[in-house]
Amino acid sequence: MRSLIWFRNDLRVTDNATLNAAVEASAEVIPVFVMDPRQWSEDRWGQVKTGPFRTQFLLESLADLKSDVEDMGGALVIRQGEPAEVLKALADQWDAHAVFATAEHTREELDRETEVGEMLDLRLQEQLTMYHPDDLPFELAQLPDVFTRFRGKMEKRSEVRDPLKEPESMAVPEGLLSDEVPTLKELGVNAPVKDARGVLPFKGGAVAAWERMDHYFWETKKLRVYKKTRNGLLGADYSSKFSPWLALGCISPREIHAQIRAFEAEVEKNEDTYWLIFELIWRDYFRYVAMRYGNRIFHKRGIKDESPKWRTDRRTFESWCEGRTQCDFVNANMRELAATGFMSNRGRQNVASYLVHDMGVDWRLGASWFEHMLLDHDPASNYGNWIYVAGVGNDPRPNRKFNTSGQAERYDADGKYRRHWSHATLELDL
Repeated sequence: MRSLIWFRNDLRVTDNATLNAAVEASAEVIPVFVMDPRQWSEDRWGQVKTGPFRTQFLLESLADLKSDVEDMGGALVIRQGEPAEVLKALADQWDAHAVFATAEHTREELDRETEVGEMLDLRLQEQLTMYHPDDLPFELAQLPDVFTRFRGKMEKRSEVRDPLKEPESMAVPEGLLSDEVPTLKELGVNAPVKDARGVLPFKGGAVAAWERMDHYFWETKKLRVYKKTRNGLLGADYSSKFSPWLALGCISPREIHAQIRAFEAEVEKNEDTYWLIFELIWRDYFRYVAMRYGNRIFHKRGIKDESPKWRTDRRTFESWCEGRTQCDFVNANMRELAATGFMSNRGRQNVASYLVHDMGVDWRLGASWFEHMLLDHDPASNYGNWIYVAGVGNDPRPNRKFNTSGQAERYDADGKYRRHWSHATLELDL
């Protein structure tokens, strides 16, 4: 059998269940990535879904994937168009009988799967979570509505599977050649302006992901103080910064988990090493919330029955985007996001709370802006976090309002972070 491998947010060859399944089941495979133009279109709020930072990171990740696939004897086909049409044309051209892909769990991605499945034999593999869905110790409909209960059940009654070994090689049809990775210009995307004030010069791809992990775990051993430093705001090593590579699947959560366990065995095991696993469990939780509640995580009322009466005032919203609010701590974080495509977790919680609870703006505008700007946008985590902070998600407290001035005094007592981002270097095209 000859099969297509449809890469999406699994841009790696290690610990890749989809790649392994396709190679095992097929005499020949055709690896494919489809640049869907809908990912560069405007959403209902007028924001282009995929902004320059994430686009560049994606192209770098594709170049890395292409190199790894070629090292295995394969070739990576890169096409632009709607996935169902592109994959059907390739299947007809190469007489392929199945499409292997990684299962997604959010609306637009599921729609693409449905479109492909109506035309071709689509075979989906689960691998986006640290805990495999088949290993849940309860039915999905019984997913706890509070993270603490979810974590307790998973830690007591489930195990994280070991990462899969990559195939030694792959066979592709004779004459199949890799396509060139498109440029930003060819996609009609302006190159992001680099700002030296950023925490890290993020680069896409599995090689960069593993280099970052080697640095954070083994070279600096910063993992052993992760919990103590994770609420930092300046510098490369206050936290792991793995999220951009996790979002595109350049590295898997199981691979990170395995390296944490190795670190604990060889260097030190403490609450700090556990806390990174804790954060990976949070990432899983938002994915399972998306699986259970479907489109509701994108709705104004989230997973609740009622929602507050938020505004959609553009001028107020744009002042938040541009860092022109009454709070200098919020402004600094928003300027960092605009200049680099990244923001600390502490910053994200504060700016989200401020937009919703202080400015009274509909949380969906903020989620849309994050989707456009963030290097590490992942729909389950992004929207899961926004509904959580807005009070229409899985937060057991009735009001998750942050005292942003108090937060600034606690986490930026000397004002160093606010001075670091006291001015913007670019104007935003809103």
